[in-house]
Amino acid sequence: MGTYTVEIIIENKPAARDPEGETIWRDLVMKGGYGSVKSIRSAKLLRAKVGAVSEEDAKNTIFRMCNELRIFNPVAHTCTINVKGVEN
Repeated sequence: MGTYTVEIIIENKPAARDPEGETIWRDLVMKGGYGSVKSIRSAKLLRAKVGAVSEEDAKNTIFRMCNELRIFNPVAHTCTINVKGVEN
């Protein structure tokens, strides 16, 4: 068994407005001279450490936790789970 680092990325669904991302893009990026940047979307990043026997087990544990504890709203958000590494 190892300790896995797992990143959880929670974003608004693509069809939903993202006022924070829009403000960053309009008031900072565009005014800062980065006209080649076409859009910015904000997201929330959670980093967890979980004891598991495999990468898949770590991912499944975090997925179950996010759904059971309602860490994100599946109607409004997408949740992406990435296992980043293991510490033995």
